[in-house]
Amino acid sequence: MAAAAAAAAATKGNGGSGGRAALGDASGARKKKGPGPLATAYLVIYNVVMTAGWLVIAVGVVRAYLAKGSYHSLYYSIEKPLKFFQTGALLEILHCAVGIVPSSVVLTTFQVMSRVFLIWAVTHSVKEVQSEDSVLLFVIAWTITEIIRYSFYTFSLLNHLPYLIKWARYTLFIVLYPMGVSGELLTIYAALPFVRQAGLYSISLPNKYNFSFDYYTFLILVMISYIPIFPQLYFHMIHQRRKILSHSEEHKKFE
Repeated sequence: MAAAAAAAAATKGNGGSGGRAALGDASGARKKKGPGPLATAYLVIYNVVMTAGWLVIAVGVVRAYLAKGSYHSLYYSIEKPLKFFQTGALLEILHCAVGIVPSSVVLTTFQVMSRVFLIWAVTHSVKEVQSEDSVLLFVIAWTITEIIRYSFYTFSLLNHLPYLIKWARYTLFIVLYPMGVSGELLTIYAALPFVRQAGLYSISLPNKYNFSFDYYTFLILVMISYIPIFPQLYFHMIHQRRKILSHSEEHKKFE
């Protein structure tokens, strides 16, 4: 799983991850033939819409905070757009499958589904965790990351990428990735006692399929999987940052 996550980061780039930002697609993608005019137009529209959607989420968080005067339970103010636009990222799997984006379908699926899983199978399914501060932690990390990521893709498709956006994409993950991962892990941990008490999504024996599944144990295994994934992916991104931004600085000197 760690190798898959690191490879996915180098290929696609899903931002903080809560923490699943990735940085290796900039130079590799340029060597491949880009999408056609219609596909490019569609991708521009898609990325503009997704950028706007995450901006709506950001504004919603700020407005709710100003109205309440507290950061507690702000999730409820942005629950619907968060679910909608994060689930909308499933289209990125289709983009890879039809070939208009040169990324691995398997790795893109892994990245996108990890977030969709946290939104629907944890935060949505375990209502008790929705008021946890940890949810706001990964929501903020995801929101900033996605605004930058979709802006990056939009301007790249238009062949007019401002250096500030490029710098932000390859720099802010240093803080946003650990922030997102911390929020995700704390949210899953907070959900564990409720999952165990309710037997959520668990299948007990005996049954006609002779199959059992313990969702509580599964969530623990998900948390453990972060241990090998986080260091490899994080230091890979640090390496990519040095390489890509140093090339940008050299290019600016020759202009």
